[in-house]
Amino acid sequence: MKKQWFFLILSAFVLGSCAERENPFFSEYETPFGVPPFDKIENAHFEPAILKGIEEQAAEVQAIVDNPAPPSFENTIEALEHSGELLMRTLLVFYNFNSSLTGPEIQEIAQTMSPKLSEHSSNISLNMDLFARIKAVYGQKDELDLNPEQRKLLDETYKSFERSGANLPPEKQARLREINADLSMLTLQFGQNVLGETNAFTMVVEDEEDLDGLPDSSIESAAELAASMDKEGQWVFTLHNPSVMPFLYNADNRELRKKMQQAHVNRGNNDNEFNNREILAKIANLRLERSQMMGYETFADFNLEETMAGSTETVMDFVNQVWEPAIALAKEEAQLLQDMIYEDGHDFNLEQWDWRYYAERVRREKYDLDEQVVRQYFELNTVRDGIFMIVDKLWGLQFIERADVPKYHPDVQVFEVTEADGSHIGILYMDFHPRDSKRGGAWMSAYRGQKIDRDGQFIHPVITIVCNFSPPTSTRPSLLTYDEMTTFFHEFGHALHGLLSDVQYGSLAGTSVPRDFVELPSQVMENWANEPEVMKTFALHYETGEPMPETLMDRIVESAHFNQGFATVEFLMSTYLDMEYHTITEPFQNLDQASITVEEQTIEKYGMIPEINYRWQSTNFQHIFASGYAAGYYSYLWSGLLDADAYEAFRETGDVFDQETALSFRENILERGGTEDAMQMYIDFRGREPIIEPLLRQRGLK
Repeated sequence: MKKQWFFLILSAFVLGSCAERENPFFSEYETPFGVPPFDKIENAHFEPAILKGIEEQAAEVQAIVDNPAPPSFENTIEALEHSGELLMRTLLVFYNFNSSLTGPEIQEIAQTMSPKLSEHSSNISLNMDLFARIKAVYGQKDELDLNPEQRKLLDETYKSFERSGANLPPEKQARLREINADLSMLTLQFGQNVLGETNAFTMVVEDEEDLDGLPDSSIESAAELAASMDKEGQWVFTLHNPSVMPFLYNADNRELRKKMQQAHVNRGNNDNEFNNREILAKIANLRLERSQMMGYETFADFNLEETMAGSTETVMDFVNQVWEPAIALAKEEAQLLQDMIYEDGHDFNLEQWDWRYYAERVRREKYDLDEQVVRQYFELNTVRDGIFMIVDKLWGLQFIERADVPKYHPDVQVFEVTEADGSHIGILYMDFHPRDSKRGGAWMSAYRGQKIDRDGQFIHPVITIVCNFSPPTSTRPSLLTYDEMTTFFHEFGHALHGLLSDVQYGSLAGTSVPRDFVELPSQVMENWANEPEVMKTFALHYETGEPMPETLMDRIVESAHFNQGFATVEFLMSTYLDMEYHTITEPFQNLDQASITVEEQTIEKYGMIPEINYRWQSTNFQHIFASGYAAGYYSYLWSGLLDADAYEAFRETGDVFDQETALSFRENILERGGTEDAMQMYIDFRGREPIIEPLLRQRGLK
């Protein structure tokens, strides 16, 4: 019997050793440019790598604490900065997969690992011996010989521990651990519910007449999806953007538009397994409790302290400045659309499911603009090459498609990015089309951030752009809508922020900047997309290769301010909603009804009009309940203030590709990450603080 146990133990040891040896996360990647070996990574590798990563970082932290030498910047701050390499390497792949290549296995691992990761994070941030060493170094910062980036790292490290509760008494720290663990699970579940609800809904159309008004590309995609579901001769529409939005803009059948719009806004608000009502109220309550534990009245007060805006009052004053002209313009637009309804011989009132449809009618009639004609000039790969050309003219960057680099999905495109002289900058993955394993929206992320490692080696970034653009069909390539085209430019701006980072410490690199500053590089890129002289270089007909006619381009420019009342009000409604959830001073009592109450009160408080809905309804507002934009959704508008003013700097030179201005933007914004105060970085580029007038002009509000 003892002999049998011996062989069982030996077998387990051998199997464990093999598993460790075969787990690609346990060693440096032996791939071109050190990208993750996607062809070798399996779901089974994540959990053991995460657990081993936790174990290794815990040991590294303990070594810092046990160091008999007096606390110094090198043996405490830098040592902590360089800890947890295995864990970070694993989590960067895992979190990206959980967003863009998820499934039941990945989601189960996320739920299993979430409390363990939360506990590990709390074990570091609430380690009193570690904090004592950090505090000792921080206390002597004025006597230390530190460069500006080292000083910034010291400041941010100390503040992160302080804001994570390191100064709280033990009993409050214990409660804080519970809050952190609960928030980790709830935010994860919120996002999974939205994806589940999105994937669960289909609208099957059986009568061809119900397709009237829809573009051929939408009909073809719906027919192909139906065929894949054994519904030959029918058409299937989903809540993924390339399906739902063309339907809302073009379908003549009003009842079906209503069905699609209501399904879209009510994701997470149905009495099924994907219901998010109680989850979001619990998240808001826990954030409030944590903030008040730290000495702040509201979560917004706590969160905004570390932003450019700096306070709830500043944010609200700024947003209100835009709200008044925006709501006035939206009311004018609503009357215009209502008049069109009456002219059509109808007597119904304009509703939320009518706005996009009639706005598209006005666009076609007033500006002679048909989205289906426009998109024929925005073939995906041609737009991509146009973006490459623009950043080449601005900064000399080159993009070389690589077939030798592992990809995590067959549809992904991968490029090596180099300087004009051929020196390597980084790797860029681009993942363009929707699938059931991908959450909605568009985002930029990293599989490896830029930094200088502990051996002094410059680590080049591996960046990814993930979108949900209109997919190709069997008869035509992917043709982007105008909004999708500008979204591509937007996400590419984020990618440049990650790719061009040139700092020492990974925690300060790339997009590691205040939330209301991070959208500047992305939103400023959209300006080049709208320049007629630039557009003609990439707006080429997908069949003939002919440039977009100047008359069509002129009509696009002329219509730039059309429907801006709607677009701005829709955005601001969700901004106000975000702030209402995060300026509460007492927790919600009726969890199931909290979202309904807040939405109704927000509409009444700000005088919103019923014809426009929130851009994101509470139960699918992932930005604030499953991502990092809580009390920060205003950031897009704040960054709009920055981007409009920053682009003026190019225009003032008379050349939107002015090399001196481009170099200044690269050196003062794109390369510096979070190594300096955000406003100071902007001033270093612009020579002054931003002003609001360019933003109002950009949106036609002045």
